[in-house]
Amino acid sequence: MRLTNFWERMAEHFGAGYADSFARDHVMTELGGRTVHQALDAGWEAKDVWRAVCSAMDVPAPLR
Repeated sequence: MRLTNFWERMAEHFGAGYADSFARDHVMTELGGRTVHQALDAGWEAKDVWRAVCSAMDVPAPLR
């Protein structure tokens, strides 16, 4: 998954205004106690971060 596609999916699920805030502030156990931004900065693949977000936030199947 390309990073641009990841951010498009984040905006589609959370809304354009909230996606970055969520990614910056929400610490997730699925990401090893990191935020989305921290996981991506640490080298996690965008597809793995997206899967973690889907799991943690019950993203509906059509958006996965």
